[in-house]
Order: sequence, then C-alpha cells, then structure tokens
Amino acid sequence: MSFNPEKMDLPPRPQLFDFHGVSMTHYFTDNWENVQNFQARPDDILIATYPKAGTTWVSYILDLLYFGQMAPEHQTSIPIYERVPFLELSESIGNSGTELANNLPTSPRLIKTHLPVQLVPKSFWEQNCRMVYVARNAKDNMVSFFHFDRMDMSEPEPGDWNNFFQRFLDGKMVFGSWYDHVNGWWKKKQTYSKLHYMFYEDLIEDTGREIDKLCCFLGLSPSAEEKKQITGGVQFDNMKNNSMANYSTVPFMDFKISPFMRKGKVGDWKKHFTVAQNEEFDEDYKKKMKDPTLQFRTEI
Repeated sequence: MSFNPEKMDLPPRPQLFDFHGVSMTHYFTDNWENVQNFQARPDDILIATYPKAGTTWVSYILDLLYFGQMAPEHQTSIPIYERVPFLELSESIGNSGTELANNLPTSPRLIKTHLPVQLVPKSFWEQNCRMVYVARNAKDNMVSFFHFDRMDMSEPEPGDWNNFFQRFLDGKMVFGSWYDHVNGWWKKKQTYSKLHYMFYEDLIEDTGREIDKLCCFLGLSPSAEEKKQITGGVQFDNMKNNSMANYSTVPFMDFKISPFMRKGKVGDWKKHFTVAQNEEFDEDYKKKMKDPTLQFRTEI
C-alpha cells in the first residue's frame, strides 16, 4: 500500500546533523548502541552501498542466488526489506534493523547497510564476513537520490533541484558525502580481501556477467537454468512491478510523487543537469576524486 498523506499522520521530515563526521538523521542513529554492538556471524553477507546506488537490486540477486530454490514462497510473501534487513534503521519506522537481522531464520544472513566504511560495526571485520559494495556514478546517483527524497517522507526535505545539487556537492546528504563513501570502501578493498566492489553501470550493461562474478566471489555455482531465471527476475521492469521488491508496501513513501524504482538507467542525469551545473560538477569532481584506479562511467 502506498502512503496516503490524508490518511496517515507522519512526523515532520527529519533534520540532518553531524554524527561522527557524517551527515545523518535520527532514524539511523536512534539505535546506534545496538548497531555498534551487533554480533555478526562468519557466514553473514553485508551488502553496502551509498543510498540509491543499486542496493535493492543486488539484495534481490543475492536473495535469489541463496534462497530462490530453497524457499521460493518467500519471493511472493515477504518483502525484500524484511528478507534483507537494513542494519542501522531504528524502530522509529518499524522493527529495527538489528532486531530483524537477529531474527532472520535464513543462513547465510543477508544484511544491508548504507554506512560509510569507518562506521561499520567491528564484528563484521572480526568475523571476516564477506561484503558486497555497489557504487553508482555520482551524476545518476544524485538524480536518483533527489527523486527518492521527494517521495520518502522519512528523508530530509530535498528542496528544489538547484538546492539539492549544491547539497550533494557539499556532502550534506544522509550518510554523508558520495565522494567519501565510494572512496572509503574502495580503499578498504585494497586491504580486505573479502570485499567485492561492483559498479551499477556494469550491472546494467551485462547483468549475467556481473552475477557470474558475484557467484565466483561467493563460491556459488548455480545451474544455467537457475542463472537464467535469476537474470530474468532481476531485470528492472520485473522488479519495478514486483510488490515484494518495489517498496510499494512501505507507508511513508508517496508513489504519487515518484516510484521507489524510477528508471534504472545510466545517463538520466542529462535530463536534469544544466550545462553550467555539469561544468561545475566536473570541476569539483576532479578535486575530490584523486584516485586514478577508481573510475566511473556516466554513460554506457
């Protein structure tokens, strides 16, 4: 059921504040002690992304790879955000992420986070857990985040596009700066071997190839038939129309403003950025993205 402003009283949109050097809202810090003390297990798989970079897509792929054959009924009865809990989400919006994760009946547990690498609970590193990070080019990520903030009433007020554009450049976003986020996780990959770093654009270009790489990382060997089923099931239009994957059952998202899954394309930024904004963005990007080994594609 989508959110109907006439039928439901929601608290006002939250304010951003600085939390350990990262912009946050109380929805992701109210349960902080339980998040930091969360006990990971060695077979847990942590799916990490900056918001609106393909989290649900990769969560769904992993869920199908592990449980699609074993528990197919879950695909039609349990929404993805319960099958893959959002670790730092506090109970102010429903069950807390830590509670959902602790009650997961499945093994391995698939858990998602938007935390920058330095805020990930230490037990994930101590248990040597496998992690999958998904990164999306900043221009498309910004546009997707803008439309998400318009429709998600638990996000700070986005303001108009020009205001949002500036905020993104300044890193005044929930979960902080895109630049710090993608760079922080990329650096971690150099020293932590159990981290698989993926790009949204690669997934769009060839979903099957990227699923093969994921399987290789996770030590899975699905049959050709299973792979074909999964690749078909996770195509954007199929997920957009799947009520267990498209977040249409979340009460504080207003699908009349914008759907949770909007376009799933590479290059949509061209319909939003003015020429001047694009020039300003590119100039700023050069200053912040100094690592030549981390490259993004803004079109494919």
